[in-house]
Amino acid sequence: MKADVCIVGGGPAGLVLGLLLGRRGVNAVVLEKHRTFLRDFRGDTVHPSTLELMDELGLGEELERLPHRIMRQIQVTYAGGTYRPVDFSRLRAPHPYVMMLPQWDFLELLAAHGDFALHRECEVVAVNRRDRRVVGVSATTPQGPLEVHAPLTVACDGRHSVVRRELGLRSKVYGVPIDVLWFRLRREPGDPDGLIGRVDQGRMFIGIDRGDYWQIGLVVPKGGDEWVRAAGLEALRSAIVQSVPHLTGRVDDLRDWDDVHTLTVRMDRLYRWHVPGALLIGDAAHAMSPIGGVGINLAIQDAVAAARVIVAAFEQGRPPTERELAGVQHRRSLPTAGTQLIQRALQRAVLTPAVNGRPARPPLAMRLLDRSPTLGAIPARVIGVGLRPEHL
Repeated sequence: MKADVCIVGGGPAGLVLGLLLGRRGVNAVVLEKHRTFLRDFRGDTVHPSTLELMDELGLGEELERLPHRIMRQIQVTYAGGTYRPVDFSRLRAPHPYVMMLPQWDFLELLAAHGDFALHRECEVVAVNRRDRRVVGVSATTPQGPLEVHAPLTVACDGRHSVVRRELGLRSKVYGVPIDVLWFRLRREPGDPDGLIGRVDQGRMFIGIDRGDYWQIGLVVPKGGDEWVRAAGLEALRSAIVQSVPHLTGRVDDLRDWDDVHTLTVRMDRLYRWHVPGALLIGDAAHAMSPIGGVGINLAIQDAVAAARVIVAAFEQGRPPTERELAGVQHRRSLPTAGTQLIQRALQRAVLTPAVNGRPARPPLAMRLLDRSPTLGAIPARVIGVGLRPEHL
């Protein structure tokens, strides 16, 4: 198979990039290793800047028709009270809220409107080179092996990127003190809505409103999933009841450990996002902490910046030069590094004290943000819009 651009990975970055390239006449193929986009506990937050981008693409109204929830604030409850440090409603933006939308619905919408070839059940296993330049990839499919030849390969295949591994690119790895155990509990009338946090007795629970159920995350110290599982399922149920009393009648929804999924949190950033013939964006270039759910936002903004460079080159009848690919990294490095810096600060100030097994009190910054609603717009902008939003 031949193409102008081979995109590895059918996540938000890959499909947005494919959609943008296709609209400008660039022949792109997207290789997605799974048969469907349906997987539990994917990032399901669509931020204000992404919602504005969907409007620019003419997809905003159709996106609004998909089943979703709206989150206007983030609230965290400690023993001494409830704090609301982030208020998206104060944003001066067309959509001053975060849309909680199942990611598979979002991806199917992008796939349906993209003028590109999407190949599902197509797992990339090797990167092909000629004279030290990437010229495509090798993949496996249910029908047999597949070779894709393209003058440019863009890796959007996530934090466990095969392309990154095959190219041997080095990254700066940041220590992350936490992991997260995810599970579902049913939601009932009268429950709070949006995103809630509960810090109590040295534990931290996060609840994400999914409409008819809660996506619950138990934040644990790095590697802590082992001792949680060793303590037994009944101990986990008891911890939920003690920390989040209104969920008492629902803990039996956890039938066995197959209902509990561990997210091993990591944070890193490649020193170099490109080689001759290849570019890496999104989590393939910079794995983010789940704090703020900003990974999807950054990945999509990377895709917009990359599309701008790629389209300009192919309109001149050639693939992008390595210097032009370096320009994508240069543009997106500052917002990526800045966001990771903020996430690391929040890990130290909020998450580590919350899961150290001792009673925690809200950090001074959280108390100040709660007392001054105007200040709450600052973290809302960092989380919801980003440090350098991209537009078409």
